[in-house]
Amino acid sequence: MEANVVDATFRQADAPESAATARVLDLKIGPLPIGIYIVAALVCSAAVYTGKLPNDVIGGLSVLMLLGFLLGKLGQTIPVLKQIGGTAILCLFVPAALVSYKLMPDDALKAISTTFRTANFQYFFIACLVAGSILGMPYRVLVQGFIRMFVPLLIGTIAAVSAGIAVGLLFGHSPKDTFFFIIIPIVGGGLAEGVLPLSIAYSEILQKPQGDLVALMVPAALLGNVVAIVCAGLLARLGEKRRELNGRGMLVKTGDDDILGEARPDQPIDLGLLGAGIVLSCVLFVLGMTLAPFTGIPGPIMMIIAAVALKLTKILPAEMELGAYQINKFMSTNLTFAILVAMGALLVKWDQLVASFNPGYIAICTATVLAMIASGFFVGKWLNMYPVEAAIVTACHSGLGGTGDVAILGAADRMGLMAFAQIATRVGGAIMIVIATLLMKSLT
Repeated sequence: MEANVVDATFRQADAPESAATARVLDLKIGPLPIGIYIVAALVCSAAVYTGKLPNDVIGGLSVLMLLGFLLGKLGQTIPVLKQIGGTAILCLFVPAALVSYKLMPDDALKAISTTFRTANFQYFFIACLVAGSILGMPYRVLVQGFIRMFVPLLIGTIAAVSAGIAVGLLFGHSPKDTFFFIIIPIVGGGLAEGVLPLSIAYSEILQKPQGDLVALMVPAALLGNVVAIVCAGLLARLGEKRRELNGRGMLVKTGDDDILGEARPDQPIDLGLLGAGIVLSCVLFVLGMTLAPFTGIPGPIMMIIAAVALKLTKILPAEMELGAYQINKFMSTNLTFAILVAMGALLVKWDQLVASFNPGYIAICTATVLAMIASGFFVGKWLNMYPVEAAIVTACHSGLGGTGDVAILGAADRMGLMAFAQIATRVGGAIMIVIATLLMKSLT
């Protein structure tokens, strides 16, 4: 009897430890179980410190993906940071600091540079991401969603530009610098789909290093996203107190928001369509680069224009568009963190990044986003929309791409507005990138 009691006592004592062990074993870093991740990281580290890491795409992707998965996991886990776009912040800031303080091994940095610059992997990533985001959006969502959001986005963008430039003048910033390097990165659709192609276009036009331009624009995109997230949470609280302003997730007061439905229902991955998506993305990029010398518009921007034209004319079969969407999802799910790490290591200068966070810069970013959200609130009310929802969707125009939309809508508990948010972020962002590039070209 006593032996049974003792055994039961030991089993109870072991139970919490067993549960904790099970939780650790179930932990994943990116898509990898923690055990496999640790082994992979040890192998990669051994290769780096013994000088055996391949100086090519294989070695570069190994470093970028392992570091990206880790920093992304931390950004999604750390309290407070996870609510303000922590994944992008860590993936950009940590590599930049490691390089600045000489803590990044030379072999790892060389492999990253070979992958990102020499092999131009950033262009492949941009091609798959941009083509898939535009071609993969259902036609009905693109057209009808944009029609509904056109006026709030237009007025909101005008208000944001006006407020940002006005505050910039107060702090001694020229209207040109404020518009191109602070406001446009905020409303350009995020880092991977906004700042990255924009920096390539600016670099071609201005004949300046891409890294210098990225360092100017990244802080604005990050700050804009943080302000939008905070405002979305405050708008949700306002809606709880003022019920007449709150659609409880419904944007239009007529109640027909379901006309848009899901942006695109999940469908089984088709390996053949993945190949078609890659080909389409690459060919669209090649088309953009081919047309660039004749139009004077940088290749990545011409690619966006070509993708929009294909979508609106309905030339492509639906399964081809699905292929572009699926390769977009694959790339964004598995390689976004890796690309952000490469940007942080190679393009973001730590000293310049830190210096950007000054009172004037913060004031410009805050004023830009607040003006946009306020416009969405009042214009939405005028257009028979619920003001709280209209303002929240408009706030997504200043989000960090898809992850920014999730963070903003999550802060307001309005995930049902994702289709409209995608219109504001992706379509609105693409339009702003094209407009900014054309303006930059005409002023240079």
